[in-house]
Amino acid sequence: MLFRALLLALGLIAVSLPASAEIKAVATFSILGNLLAEVAGDKAAVSAVVGPDMDAHAYQPRPGDARALAEAQVLVSNGLGFEGWIERLAKAAPFKGKAVVATTGVATLAAGSDQGHSHGHAHDHAADPHCWQDVQRVRTYVANIARGLAEADPPNAAYYRERAEAFDRRLAELDAWVKEEIAKVPADKRRAITGHDSFRYFSSAYGVKFQSPRGYNTSSEPSARDVAALIRAAREQRIKALFVENMTNPGLIDQIARESGAVVGPRLYTDALSGPDGPAPTYEKMMRHNVSALVAGMLKN
Repeated sequence: MLFRALLLALGLIAVSLPASAEIKAVATFSILGNLLAEVAGDKAAVSAVVGPDMDAHAYQPRPGDARALAEAQVLVSNGLGFEGWIERLAKAAPFKGKAVVATTGVATLAAGSDQGHSHGHAHDHAADPHCWQDVQRVRTYVANIARGLAEADPPNAAYYRERAEAFDRRLAELDAWVKEEIAKVPADKRRAITGHDSFRYFSSAYGVKFQSPRGYNTSSEPSARDVAALIRAAREQRIKALFVENMTNPGLIDQIARESGAVVGPRLYTDALSGPDGPAPTYEKMMRHNVSALVAGMLKN
């Protein structure tokens, strides 16, 4: 018995979880939490540090978050600096499980350069982290998540792989649907104004031009000059499609609408899902909600 305990302590005997035991998997924010839950099915207890309708850019971790990470076997983060707080939190916990960076292997666009410019400006600007606005890129997120779960929980590897493959087929259909919907809008009308610049990947993938009064970080307030430029752009280009995301200052958008004659459309969800009763409780529903709202708005341009 003592000998066995010694071998165990030295890690020479693998302690395998019974196949029925759920592992604990944590995602940094709600959109990743949904992708993780889709792949994990009933083999993992999934939670998200930053919940629905909450801003992951500006999140301040709480003591309970460190406890959740200390107990987790898997941690899924977006990477690319989106969750500036996650490395400190993981170290403080401490997190000892399998860390999965969802954007591994995803082609990135530079933040703050012209929309649609890829790689070329990567040395001038940090990469834009909002890759989930392109469904094709999310298919890579899902493959990364499935691989991480399989490595953390080998007895259920085939189960995670099957769920990821089924989810991937739905994402391929979703991507085709987005393209069909956008195609209903004449090319010269595919323009919109949003309160927060997080649609660079959507723009590049689906051919819609976005203008925004603020940079991609929700904490940077636009200057009076930025706002005036947008109002002028909306008037000159006759852009009627105007949207407020789920965490930016609506007063600003109202002012732009008033002075430009644009119409404020339904709230878009960009960096967080809605609660379970809202229009965007899952990634797939978020994309369908946003695209339907954008198409309806752009048809008025």
